[in-house]
Order: sequence, then C-alpha cells, then structure tokens
Amino acid sequence: MTEENVEVLILGSGPAGYTAAIYAGRAGLKPVMYQGGQPGGQLTITNDVENYPGYPDGVQGPAMMEEFRKQAERFGLDNRYGMATSVDFTTPLAHKVIIDENKVIIAKAVIIATGASAKWLGLESEDRLNGSGVSACAVCDGFFYRGHEVVVVGAGDTACEEAHYLSKLCKKVTMLVRRDEFRASTIMQKRVENTANIEVMFNTSTVEVLGEKEVEGVKVINTITKEESVITATGFFVAIGHKPNTDIFKGWLNLDETGYINAEKGTAKTNIEGVFASGDAMDKIYRQAVTAAGTGCMAALDAERYLSAHE
Repeated sequence: MTEENVEVLILGSGPAGYTAAIYAGRAGLKPVMYQGGQPGGQLTITNDVENYPGYPDGVQGPAMMEEFRKQAERFGLDNRYGMATSVDFTTPLAHKVIIDENKVIIAKAVIIATGASAKWLGLESEDRLNGSGVSACAVCDGFFYRGHEVVVVGAGDTACEEAHYLSKLCKKVTMLVRRDEFRASTIMQKRVENTANIEVMFNTSTVEVLGEKEVEGVKVINTITKEESVITATGFFVAIGHKPNTDIFKGWLNLDETGYINAEKGTAKTNIEGVFASGDAMDKIYRQAVTAAGTGCMAALDAERYLSAHE
C-alpha cells in the first residue's frame, strides 16, 4: 500500500465535513477530504432546503452542497473520492486511515464527519418516490405538507416525535405501527394519544407507497386479519431510526449503544487524542444541516488548537 502524510484528514463530505474543511483551510492546515460513499451527504437526496440560514428563497440540497464544496476548495481543500475502510489510532499525531483498502493516510489530526444513514423499509416504491413525498425527516420536510394528510411509519420515540411535530402542520397524521403496541416512552405515547389529529393504526405494515411522480396514498395490510386498505396521503415519513456510519471506529472510539460517537461534552473531542467527531455521526438528537455545520466548525477549531499545542 502507498502511504501519504497529511496534517488534517476529514472523513465525509456533508455540511459537517465541508464546514470543518473551510475552517481548517483558513487556518492553513491543508485539509484532505475523502468524500465517502455518498458525496455531499444526505442533503444530496433532499430536494428543497428551506430552514438553512442564508437562503431566503430555499435551495436544492445538491446545489447547497455544491456551494459548500466550492467554498471549502477556495480555502485549499484537497477533495478526493474514496472511502475509509479501516483505521489504526494507536499512535498520536500519526493516525492511520486505510482508504478503499489500498492506500494509507497518516494524519496528525482526523475529523470524522461520516454522518448517519436513515433506515428504510426497503420498498421499491419508497425508493422511487424518495424526495417526492417520501422523507425520513419531518423537521426538514414537514413544512411542505402544511394542511395535507400524511403517514408516519414507526413505533418508537422518533416516530412519535415526528408525528407530533407534523400534527401541528398537517390536517391529519396516520401512524402505522407494525406490532400491537408502541416502543416509545410513556410520555411520548401520551403525547400522541392526546393529539386529536393523529390516528394510530396498530398491527399495520406498509405494502406500497402509491403514486407515479409523487405520493398519492399508502397501501397497508393488517398483520392479523391480512386485510388490505388504502390511506390517502401526500407525504410518507419513515421514522424507524438512523444508523450512524461508524462501524470502522468500533474498538477505537467510545460509541453509545446504537453506534453514535460519544464526544467530550461541549467539544468535538473523542477519547482518542487528535481524533474529532462532528455531524450526524455523533448527533442523534438534532440531525439538522445547520447543527452539523456547527459541529464541523467545532471539530476544526479543536483540531487547530490540538495541533498548535503539539508543534
């Protein structure tokens, strides 16, 4: 394998990664970025972004990420295609990251911005209509369904939170729960039960999301009676969780029970000196572009201070 030494290595290219690159580049740290399996992150599959400051008329997700990229490259980002496949954080100031199993990058500091991936049901119609009525983020996309009828799939706290959020915007919210009970906390269940325009359908699974170019309804099946029915809806929100893209860091970094990186409170520092976390790889609560960008800034500033202290 070939080896290359760099000052700062950034893994991932969403809002967190590009913001980290902007700050690291302006600090003269000559950041190198490997974009990962989804260059630009989850925003590249998001049509309209209306809640990021600075875009009064909204912006398309891919266009927004292209502007992030250009800004980062303006400050000297060395932007590359490729994915980190394994790491070795044994040696301080010489962290090894294997890219595509054929190249070793040795970095004085590493900023992790690998993000998280939404869990999906795996339906062809769900994938086809993703971004055209199918979403995994009510806070991101709920505004577009103001006054509409929508469906939320899921049984945990996230699903209840999304349904409650949408209930304030939408005419009606139908929750599909595959089993005969919620998995959510009692307080979240009560919140759903006490909201008049949320209807919960237990023992119900999704058969198909209906519509050619945009969501028009959802075909469901009762898992006990096997009876099928159709729910009229223009929005279909999948809220069955996210999986942080952190598998390669197991055994090196402190992760919580679901795989999110545990950063030192109020910082981007991990349990390994010189390794910093940002974005959805360490944030399971907010998961917004603006908060990801903020933690990318934090990671770059923490990395700059770390490297200055070790000159």
